[in-house]
Amino acid sequence: MIIGLTGQTGAGKSTVSQILRDQGAAIVDADQVARQVVGCGSGCLAEIALEFGIGVLQADGTLNRRKLGDIVFHDKQKLRRLNQITFPYITREIQETIDRHKREGTQWIILDAPTLFESGSNKMCDKVISVIASPELRRNRIMIRDNITEEQADSRIASQHEDEFYTQQSDYVLENSGDMAALRVQLLELLDKLEREDG
Repeated sequence: MIIGLTGQTGAGKSTVSQILRDQGAAIVDADQVARQVVGCGSGCLAEIALEFGIGVLQADGTLNRRKLGDIVFHDKQKLRRLNQITFPYITREIQETIDRHKREGTQWIILDAPTLFESGSNKMCDKVISVIASPELRRNRIMIRDNITEEQADSRIASQHEDEFYTQQSDYVLENSGDMAALRVQLLELLDKLEREDG
């Protein structure tokens, strides 16, 4: 079974992904794939530099993520354009990784992707789980995780979808407003349900 895992930044998707990994699932990390496809000298990185200017590159030719983030997280149109460039590269690499896990006979394949729906990668999945949390909790988590200001955290939150986007499009939603133990219980109960449904 291929399960898509998505949600808002700071909601706790990475925590859910780690719990699933501990349960023996194979994790396909779309963020990791996204970093790979913009590697120095890649076609994807060249397209990004052409679109947003060479100022988004470091002196050594690698991507300056913070600079690019400052551009796209304040302008939804630019974020959309960045996604148009990167998604085809990311999707192709993800599909190849999923196919490899299928050949190996892996029971649970988790596609951990913050832009699962936007990239169309949800079409690869049998089920989709979304993780959501309140904006206040997410802001605090992002500030601590990424060492950024409240204003920068708020701009990232504003660039993403509201809860309804995830609740309407997902098969299951995990509300992560408590502690890690509560989240783990929710998730293990859901996995048990999925196993029963899958036979």
